Amino acid sequence: MSTANAGAAGTIDVGGDITVNRLGYGAMRITGDGIWGDPKSRDDAKAVLRRAVELGVNFIDTADSYGPDVSETLIGEALHPYADDLVIATKGGLTRPGPGQWVPDGRPGHLREALEGSLRRLRLEQIPLYQFHRVDPKVPLEDSIGAIAELKNEGKIRHVGVSNFDEEQLRAAQRIVPIVSLQNRYNVDDRKSESLVDLCEQEQIVFLPWAPIQNLDGNTAVQEAATKYDVTPHQVVLAWLLARSPQILPIPGTGSTGHLEENVAAAALKLTPAEVAAISRS
Repeated sequence: MSTANAGAAGTIDVGGDITVNRLGYGAMRITGDGIWGDPKSRDDAKAVLRRAVELGVNFIDTADSYGPDVSETLIGEALHPYADDLVIATKGGLTRPGPGQWVPDGRPGHLREALEGSLRRLRLEQIPLYQFHRVDPKVPLEDSIGAIAELKNEGKIRHVGVSNFDEEQLRAAQRIVPIVSLQNRYNVDDRKSESLVDLCEQEQIVFLPWAPIQNLDGNTAVQEAATKYDVTPHQVVLAWLLARSPQILPIPGTGSTGHLEENVAAAALKLTPAEVAAISRS
């Protein structure tokens, strides 16, 4: 499959006043091993970011914990001043004591500090979409979301999203501030958030699946579709996500320009309803 434009996936509204192409980019993999420290080549990482924008990607998802700080800094260096239609979404609420280690911190003071740091690194005056990265069991959810709502009221956040939430937590957050996105693990092999995908479709909440490409070995339905269309299994599952719900906004991540181009090409792959159903049953 030749390289396509992310616009081939169509568009999606975020919060009612932002429209982006429905194939985004997750900027976690432009950091070092263990999502820690600098990548092997900062120039290569910035080239991936610039190529994503060239291919029509206008939604980039990151977090202060990616590096930490590295992903956001690279985005600012590579893409600022931003194109008018480019939306940078970031997250706060996880700290990084070491490579591969992720520790929740939902204290209001930490979230304010994290948000201010994201603004500096991304060179923004307002974060278009700020997502609470994970519930901290040591801090009442209402305190964490309340702090983010306060930052929104101050004009530092345009829209609020949440990540790694169940339905009860989502409802609790919605009682405090409008929630426009939910980012949970979801892929062909992991459907624990299946009911939340349906809820997001019903309520026009954007669903951002993290780890969208996992464990494809032996999946007959995916392999058959890949052979039929002469594409990779990765491209098939991205097309499946796009077909699964109009509220899904895939954000596949990579540190490779070639892999990025492969992912974006999936925007033009249209599976039949029967193929979508077969993959859903697999």
